Amino acid sequence: MTPCRKRAAMPVATVTELKASGANIPTTMSSTHFGFQTVDEREKAKRVRGVFDSVASKYDIMNDLMSMGLHRAWKAYTVMVADLQPGHRVLDIAAGTGDLSLAFAKKVGPTGQVVHTDINEAMLRTGRDRLLNLGQVLPTFVCDAEKLPFPDAYFDRVSVAFGLRNMTHKDQALREMARVLKPGGKLLVLEFSRVAKPLEKTYDWYSFNILPRLGKWVAGDDASYRYLAESIRMHPGQEALKDLMKQNGFGHVDIHNMSAGVVALHVGIKC
Repeated sequence: MTPCRKRAAMPVATVTELKASGANIPTTMSSTHFGFQTVDEREKAKRVRGVFDSVASKYDIMNDLMSMGLHRAWKAYTVMVADLQPGHRVLDIAAGTGDLSLAFAKKVGPTGQVVHTDINEAMLRTGRDRLLNLGQVLPTFVCDAEKLPFPDAYFDRVSVAFGLRNMTHKDQALREMARVLKPGGKLLVLEFSRVAKPLEKTYDWYSFNILPRLGKWVAGDDASYRYLAESIRMHPGQEALKDLMKQNGFGHVDIHNMSAGVVALHVGIKC
């Protein structure tokens, strides 16, 4: 191996000096939201990773507690709407602990393929170990939904459950999902959404009082579940997300509200 050569020290110039010389120096950073906070775009992914690193080991039990078990019905409905056939190829994004990946694998059978992915390694490891314990071996990749490492028009179905709201550039992620789908393929976005107006006050009280306490009690982490409540409010509502999907590769989008709009399943068809 060739040793690295020591480079000569470069003179350090201040931003003021560089501007005076006519250099084109950006003076603003792109910002985005992390819950109710405004942060640099480059910081958001790191913070989201920290949230899921913290809760990975307790993720499944917390899902049962905070949804009172309803998340199982939401996912079962998603699998039904997916209308999977033997031999289908499925990409499960933000697959985490693998609930949907496992259900999809049973539907596509040995001739099909389900790819289990997440940007968070701790979540993915938890899911992979769980799937192996259940006798299911699936291709598992750490990957960013905004830069999917798969060929064009490869998958029959793409699914993202409770993950889209954490992505910095949702439009870019949706374009990538459309790119890897075959024409006529389905994207299934299962996500928290806008609850029916008569329930808003009760839902807000539950979200900002009970959820953080549950997180503190079960996972030893109230901050991550406070972020969860905030991120839901910052995510596009049903119609706004439908419009965003139509702007980024999906010719037809259906909305399936569940539990009075606590969650919604958006089904986009790539035309």
